[in-house]
Amino acid sequence: MTAADVIFADWTLPWGITLTVAAFAALYFRGWLAIRKTRPKQFPAWRPFCFLSGLTITWVAIASPIDGFADILLSAHMVEHLLLMSAVPPLIWASAPVVPLLRGLPKSTVQVVVGPLLRWRALRKLEHFFTQPVVAWLTFNLTFVLWHVPAAYDYALAHEHVHELEHMCFLSSSLLFWFVLLEPWPARKGAMRWGLLAYLITSDLVNTALSAFLAFCDRNVYTYYEHQPNPFGVSLVGDQTLGAVIMWVLGSMFFLVPAALFTVQMLQPKRTRRVAHQNA
Repeated sequence: MTAADVIFADWTLPWGITLTVAAFAALYFRGWLAIRKTRPKQFPAWRPFCFLSGLTITWVAIASPIDGFADILLSAHMVEHLLLMSAVPPLIWASAPVVPLLRGLPKSTVQVVVGPLLRWRALRKLEHFFTQPVVAWLTFNLTFVLWHVPAAYDYALAHEHVHELEHMCFLSSSLLFWFVLLEPWPARKGAMRWGLLAYLITSDLVNTALSAFLAFCDRNVYTYYEHQPNPFGVSLVGDQTLGAVIMWVLGSMFFLVPAALFTVQMLQPKRTRRVAHQNA
């Protein structure tokens, strides 16, 4: 039996995460069917596809056997982080999930619980604070860097609940980061600013700096893997280099491709740009 076979054999379906993902999928689809009756052009079929894709990738990253590979391979762990931080958030926000999820809930729940909560002034102030570009940038990049500090990284892998907290931090900070960029409806659309280009480029520089350090370091940075079985027989430094390259190349694409699209859009005539921004 190969190492991969052992990981798949040891894997058990995490019912909590699975049922949570299924519940969100059902809520969104129910709300999408309702809102599509009044806003069919704003909610075409690709929106639920984006939402379900985001949920599926989230499940794959933290609930599928890939999580078992992440315990013994740094490169698999980096793929896990990349999915949570770069693939899931744009898909979720592209689905404009806020109103469909609210419409998917029972009316009594919205009226008694969710409505008063959304009108709570303290919560609105907190939302305004964290959705400022500087705050969102700092939250995203500090979360990314601090969890990759060797002591924090090793501790998270050695303690399952801390590892789950790490995943929550990555996902929540990334959702915040991409919210500022995509401003999903019904968020108020701000004027498109060249500052958001710097927002993306500087984030890529942070990713590049950490990736380059791991790629060119001639020693194993994370000692957790030194005390784990090595069923695939890969060198720790080689696995670290592979993980760094994955994070560097693929991670940069998630910053640079939107930056290029953003630049093209900003260089369009003002009238065309305004219409495109309003229809987003």
